[in-house]
Amino acid sequence: MTTSNGTPRCKRKHVLIVDDDISLAWSFKQTLECRGYDATIVPEGSLALKFVRQHDLDAIVCDLQAFGLEGDLLYAAVEHACPSLARRFVFIAGEDNHSAFRKFIDSEEIPLLCKPVSVEALLNEVLRMMERAT
Repeated sequence: MTTSNGTPRCKRKHVLIVDDDISLAWSFKQTLECRGYDATIVPEGSLALKFVRQHDLDAIVCDLQAFGLEGDLLYAAVEHACPSLARRFVFIAGEDNHSAFRKFIDSEEIPLLCKPVSVEALLNEVLRMMERAT
C-alpha cells in the first residue's frame, strides 16, 4: 500500500472486539479507532472464530462470557487455528463474573480487565498485546 505521493503507507493494526454488550463494544471500538486502530465488533464467540479464520488480526478484546462460545473456549480454538494471535488476547469480565475462569486466566497469563474498564487500561493492554507480536 502506498499513499497518493508514492510513499509507503503503514498498515493499521486491527483489533477484534468480542462482546454482546453492544454499547460497551461500541465504546471500545470508538476508543481504539480514535487512537489509530481498526476495530471490528463481533457480538458472539462462534462468529468471532469464523472472523478470526478469515481476517488478519493483531489483537482480540473478548468478554470472558461471550455469547455462543465463552472466552476460554474461543481462546482454545484461536490457539489451535492461529497460535500467535492467541498470545494477544485481552479479556473483559464483570467483577464477580470471572471467578469460574480464574484458573484458566492464571495458567495462560492472559490480561483480564474488570468492568467498568477505563480507557487507559484498555489502551495499555491492547498496546502491550501488540508488542507481543513483535
